[in-house]
Amino acid sequence: MRDTSQVAIGRQKTKKMDPVESTAELHSAARLRSHFMHVLRSRRSPEVPLEVLPAKPVLEPLYQGPAVVFEQGTAAVLATLEPLFLYQRTAALKSSEVEIPKPDIPNLIELLDVQNLYLTAEAIKSSPKAEILNLEEILIEEKFYLTTEEGDQGRLPVVILSMKEHKHSKRPAVVFLHPSNTNKEFVRPLQESYASRGYITIAIDARYHGERAKDSNTYQDALVSSWKRGDTMPFIYDTVWDLVKLADYLTRRHDIDHSRIGIAGLSLGGMHAWFASFVDTRYSVVVPVIGVQDFRWAIDNDKWQARVESIKPVFEEARIDLGKDAIDKEVVEKVWDRIAPGLTSKFDSIHTVPLIAPRPLLILNGEIDPRCPIEGLNHTISRTRKAFEYAQRSDDFNVIIEDGIGHYLTDAMVKEGSDWFDKFLKP
Repeated sequence: MRDTSQVAIGRQKTKKMDPVESTAELHSAARLRSHFMHVLRSRRSPEVPLEVLPAKPVLEPLYQGPAVVFEQGTAAVLATLEPLFLYQRTAALKSSEVEIPKPDIPNLIELLDVQNLYLTAEAIKSSPKAEILNLEEILIEEKFYLTTEEGDQGRLPVVILSMKEHKHSKRPAVVFLHPSNTNKEFVRPLQESYASRGYITIAIDARYHGERAKDSNTYQDALVSSWKRGDTMPFIYDTVWDLVKLADYLTRRHDIDHSRIGIAGLSLGGMHAWFASFVDTRYSVVVPVIGVQDFRWAIDNDKWQARVESIKPVFEEARIDLGKDAIDKEVVEKVWDRIAPGLTSKFDSIHTVPLIAPRPLLILNGEIDPRCPIEGLNHTISRTRKAFEYAQRSDDFNVIIEDGIGHYLTDAMVKEGSDWFDKFLKP
């Protein structure tokens, strides 16, 4: 793994900011956050009072797209992946001097998505857990819906796990956000492991996922509808609104230390963590995993294909509407501008990630992740590092790139994230 605190990307020496500069920066940050909140409110159902409603256990969590095979269990996932595993084993055995033919596997892209999710699910299980014999007996589970706006999508499914406490002390909390096509149950092992170590842990279903989905196409259908109608923002933004409302709820609880609320997410969840912490400073420690990218850079440098492939139906629909023979950068930009206004401009990573400073921020990515190209993050990392240096908090920012890793979570990433939260959230 490459720790960019040691291998600097675009690092520059900076002088201490004077009071005038500091005030100007604060005003600029406040304006951008205010503008983003205005965008979030622009496509919102009428706001309603924050209310907690009872929820029933989820017996069969809903998966979508290629991930639907996870509903059948690990054996079914491994059977589905066998053609891909066979090709990879064969390729590994061949000499590097021998040209390896491209795999002739139907639905290869979907299989690669399933493999990435499988590897991620296995890595999640490695999260450090305290050795407590009767952990299941002393875990407290709360399941409820939080009302964030009117309508079905305004019911936010929440699961909170914590250990029974006799001291009634305020504890640190961490919010865990799942990848696309999965659900809050997917990150359950993270909740259990952190709860065993004294955290209050929270997981939610993103918009159009889990309990907020009706079938295996709900998320993709919502994206297409957003392109057609322009009245919702299912890609990133709508869930960020929920996370702002979740912070309202968490800071009303008497068992949580409101100054120690962390947030972490995987893939789509990593983007949710990035944007939620940019706009809401109540999230005090941030770990986006395989989620941070520069959308503008990807368009300008023709590196948008992998991200587009993950939600292709909306881009295909736009291609047809725009009279194009193929998806190109013009189609990509128009889709982003329609379904997530400002994503390729004022709200892109180069402008919003630095505003997480001075709160501790750890970015974890894979070296060869095509959805979050590392070469596109140079300017974002440089600006963010400079923001932490201005705040005299250089040690509170780090970027770790794992060599040879694509778009999936690893055991090492899990350990790095766990150590980061322990460092900054534990008393």
